[in-house]
Amino acid sequence: MRIYDIINKKRYARELSREEIFFAINGFVSGEVADYQMSALAMAICINSMTEREVLDLTDAMLRSGDTINLSRFGHLSVDKHSTGGVGDKTTLIVAPIVASLGAKVAKMSGRGLGHTGGTVDKLEAFCDFKTSLSSEDFLKQVEKIGICVIGQSANLVPADKKLYALRDVSATVESIPLIASSIMSKKLASGSKNIVLDIKVGSGAFMKTESEARALAHAMIKIGKGFGRNVRAIITNMDTPLGKAVGNSLEVWEAIELLKGNITSELYEVCIALSSNMISCAFEIDIEEAKKLCINAVSNGSALKKMKEWIGYQGGDVSLICESERLLQASCKKDFKSQKCGYVSRIDAEKVGIAAMMLGAGRMKKDDIIDTHAGILLNLSIGDRVFEGDTLATLFSSSYDKFSPCEELLLQAFELSDEKPQKQNVIIDTI
Repeated sequence: MRIYDIINKKRYARELSREEIFFAINGFVSGEVADYQMSALAMAICINSMTEREVLDLTDAMLRSGDTINLSRFGHLSVDKHSTGGVGDKTTLIVAPIVASLGAKVAKMSGRGLGHTGGTVDKLEAFCDFKTSLSSEDFLKQVEKIGICVIGQSANLVPADKKLYALRDVSATVESIPLIASSIMSKKLASGSKNIVLDIKVGSGAFMKTESEARALAHAMIKIGKGFGRNVRAIITNMDTPLGKAVGNSLEVWEAIELLKGNITSELYEVCIALSSNMISCAFEIDIEEAKKLCINAVSNGSALKKMKEWIGYQGGDVSLICESERLLQASCKKDFKSQKCGYVSRIDAEKVGIAAMMLGAGRMKKDDIIDTHAGILLNLSIGDRVFEGDTLATLFSSSYDKFSPCEELLLQAFELSDEKPQKQNVIIDTI
């Protein structure tokens, strides 16, 4: 068996056997299959897709490439959540403490930024000394003791996906339902949770640009979950506009803290309550409306914020940042981006805002790029807001003033104004 033949077979849209898929993945992990060869296979998959059976086998191959975590000791209480990636998506920082404060067990493995979308691990590192790498034993001990642990992908947990994840980011092979579904679900299955809630983003700032693509991805991941005996729900959410005001790692941490303090009740709050409610509904097998009331109360009574402090402190992070969250807004260079005309904000293109934030240093253009934790964009207005010439549309944060000019050129295209006030779109499109 040769990797050349496997690449060529998929190039002509033929179905790969289970043995061929395992050969390619195992070879990639061992180094016998080179990066450029796996890039070619990933591109062939992007162009020609995969059958349902191929996707299950690809997920299984990646899952079996390393260790897995056994959460059976927590029974039906173990619950995980994953977003397919969006601009300004800091929901894990909010949802995890809400759910853990209500008694469920949140055992989560998260990734770093991919393309113009941010990564939870990058955000958590805004807390100085926060440990994103733990042994399986310490991971389990923390979940058992405080009900929550979020870590990055260790070398031994789904190493095949870790290597492929980084490769896809720089080889234009991110936007593929088979690759996205198998990537996400291999991590979720390896993490061991019985219940999994998926946040499928759709729109300009997401990898899924249309509702039909988002639904296809949702169904693909639900099928994978069921095939491995897991309880999976998917919520399709709008990502035409950035989620919340903050885009960038420390900025998004600030916004998450402010929400848990009760200072934010926007679309971000709505999405977080929906995700939390479904997680609690699955874990405790209760009605979704009852679960929603519990989640709302966890924010309003401060128990979720208290759990966040416990979580960050337990993993070595600087808890004082939660009490003094304004310290997260202290980039060395700042600039206000002002409107050049009057009107109503009719659109804020999420993809353009995400790329602009990446240009400021908040994301990676190459897989070995170093993130500027304090870089990013803080939006000042929302869809439907009235704007006058000279009003501040956003504040830019970076370590260099030289990065502002190209970023502003992109933001000029991202913000669209109209003469009439537009109707706001629903942020939650469907639950599957």
